[in-house]
Amino acid sequence: MPVFELSPRSLISLLGIVRFFEIFFACTAFSLVSVYHSYHGPSGNWCMFTWCFCFAVTVLIILAELVGVAQSLPISWQDFTSAFSMLAALMIFTTSVVYPSVFLAHGCSGTPCGYKGAATAMSILCFLAYAAEVGITRAKPGEVSGFLATVPGLLKVFEAYVACLIFSMIVIARYWAFPGLQWCVAVYSICFIVTLLIVILTVGRCLASLPFPLEKFLVGFNLLAVLMYATATFVWPIYSFRNQSRTADCNDGPCMWSYRLGVTFLTIFNLIAYIVDLVYSSKMVFVTTPA
Repeated sequence: MPVFELSPRSLISLLGIVRFFEIFFACTAFSLVSVYHSYHGPSGNWCMFTWCFCFAVTVLIILAELVGVAQSLPISWQDFTSAFSMLAALMIFTTSVVYPSVFLAHGCSGTPCGYKGAATAMSILCFLAYAAEVGITRAKPGEVSGFLATVPGLLKVFEAYVACLIFSMIVIARYWAFPGLQWCVAVYSICFIVTLLIVILTVGRCLASLPFPLEKFLVGFNLLAVLMYATATFVWPIYSFRNQSRTADCNDGPCMWSYRLGVTFLTIFNLIAYIVDLVYSSKMVFVTTPA
């Protein structure tokens, strides 16, 4: 049974103050957008979901730490909060780019435009708040901490998130047209599944029960992911843009060509992330929380 014991100090700590800023900026962002219903379509719904989701989870985290139930939960609380802060920073950053590019790109005027601009500013400040939390909770050299608080752990969250962005684009990019593109999708899927399992097992305190050394597995997987993503980095653009040029309809908004270009850049980002991850996992010794 969880033990409830009030811990008001968690509210006045540096981390607690940063989380209050996260709540305030996220709440203000979606409130401003809601006034004139300045969101619609997949992009607008994504932005609204991101602000509301990050707001709600952060409130739950603060309440769990306030009543002292956080450490009684059957999960690694430090890994969970570290992973969430990284995920929230990435989601809010994406929203801070997507919202103005969709709802402010073609110009606007009047009061609704001011609300959209203010919501964008709040979203940017919210991203900075979550980025600050990532910096505060990140494990320092020689410090005993959960895996997801280390640089390789944070990179795992980044890699999984970028893969999710790739998945959101590849269907529109019509990957089934060529076997080479199908191979790239297989690369994204395999690496995403393994990376997500590592994050879930870490939060669930299951790493200690694995029948093999985690450090060696991470090095081996990261090396394999680098090799696989290296092939995708070359294969995807070759098959995507061969005899394909940018069409006139791309001037009016996203098109298949632009989605394929987006997947190309995201593939490069994840390749770089896995390379950095491989370097760190080869040099660091991780301290995990016993199950």
